[in-house]
Amino acid sequence: MVTFLPTPIGNLQDITLRTIEALKHCEVLLCEDTRVSKRLIALLTERGILSFRDYQYFSFHTHNASQFLSQATEEFFSQKIGFLSDAGMPCISDPGVELVRFLQERSLPYEVLGGISAVTLAVAFSGIIEKEFSFLGFLPHKIKERLESLHRAFKSPYPVVFYESTHRLLETLELMTQIDSLRIVFLAKELTKKHQQTFKDTLKQIKESFTQKCRKDSAFLKGEWVIILSPTTDQQEEKVLTQEMVLSLEIPPKIKAKILAKLKGGNASEYYELLTK
Repeated sequence: MVTFLPTPIGNLQDITLRTIEALKHCEVLLCEDTRVSKRLIALLTERGILSFRDYQYFSFHTHNASQFLSQATEEFFSQKIGFLSDAGMPCISDPGVELVRFLQERSLPYEVLGGISAVTLAVAFSGIIEKEFSFLGFLPHKIKERLESLHRAFKSPYPVVFYESTHRLLETLELMTQIDSLRIVFLAKELTKKHQQTFKDTLKQIKESFTQKCRKDSAFLKGEWVIILSPTTDQQEEKVLTQEMVLSLEIPPKIKAKILAKLKGGNASEYYELLTK
């Protein structure tokens, strides 16, 4: 059976008691990155949180997931297996979702334990989100596709949450500022870690502030970032065209007839005859 185990996103004390208990019984660990997982296990062992255990480690990431599953047998999944993301909840912007689908298709048992996530933590920090929101994960790498995603996000009636890397953050903020410089955003850096920081302001102010900070400290952007974009304030309702509205338009009867035919069905010539009587 596979148990999906949430891991700390920074502070080691965020490991849950259920995750520790599950690790005590696991024989095999599937890891997004075995180096990261081995480091976590070593820290837990060094601090006396977890007793030493000689696990079998297997890599399971975006680039090898399909091949791994094509070769895996049901006997393999009869072992006590733990799935570990690099940080946070498995299956959120994470290859674990492919493993969940594999297990569901074969009616193989699995369990998912609850734990910390940068998404929900940033949402709680932001003061922007009360209920609904959209989560986009990481934005596309290519600028054209990223800009298209951002344009859709800026039209959303709900707050939009996404991740961004250190190397693309300023570029993404510049693109966002071009779309709507006065939109309120919340940014969180290195959540739960020693250098955790949060920021909330208009995009214009955030962009200017970050640019200045980078000039003074080239390492300022280093770390993992979550961005929350406030929803659009455009509350205009979509107007529905009615027959009365069409009849009141100052346009030629022939065009009115075609519009009415599209709106209500029927033949445009019949509407034209009625309009010209």
